[in-house]
Amino acid sequence: MTSIVVSSGDVQGGLFGTNNSSARTERYEIAGPDIVYLPGYLDANRSVAWFRSLHADLPWRQETLTMYGDIVPVPRLSSWHGDAQRAYTYSNIEMHPLAWTPLLLDIKAVVEPIAGCSFNSVLCNLYRDGSDSVAWHADDERELGLTPTIASVSLGVTRKFQLRSNVKPVIRHDLDVAHGSVLIMRGESQRTWMHQVPKTKARVGPRINLTFRTIYEVACPE
Repeated sequence: MTSIVVSSGDVQGGLFGTNNSSARTERYEIAGPDIVYLPGYLDANRSVAWFRSLHADLPWRQETLTMYGDIVPVPRLSSWHGDAQRAYTYSNIEMHPLAWTPLLLDIKAVVEPIAGCSFNSVLCNLYRDGSDSVAWHADDERELGLTPTIASVSLGVTRKFQLRSNVKPVIRHDLDVAHGSVLIMRGESQRTWMHQVPKTKARVGPRINLTFRTIYEVACPE
């Protein structure tokens, strides 16, 4: 396993242990998957305001899954927003988009230039503490197309983001995704790699993750 820790040049302090006066923007391209990590890309103080507004105002809900005949809660809260008629199904959960909020549109306008594309939907996830997580998966649903570009914005505490090769599962990357960072996944990354946010026994606060994406009414033709 290859462990990757990219410093954004911040210091401890403030709500999430960041101080924008010393932040600097770096770019890190992860070997293997077509992924670019940008720590400190977003203004830290503005990101704190974004976190507080999203945490308080989005209609967070807890979805459920059926596993081995039992109904179990998904270990995180979520809220799906986007253009009309852009439903999204994952893990047999069908989500119909709520309307864009002005704040989500503002954040979308910030990340689209660095992603190099426009988005019509966003999945918002709230990890309330270290017991919330998302298991190994790939965002490879047919409505995302063949080679989707996904822009992932992290607000709140730092959590570990792990990548695992489908071809050689022993090849892995660990990345500490920090407050105000942007992670761009594109190309073959969803076909050839899986990712997860594991649980942690550490006492950590909440994290909001926004994954901007493009949903097609039908899968893109080959």
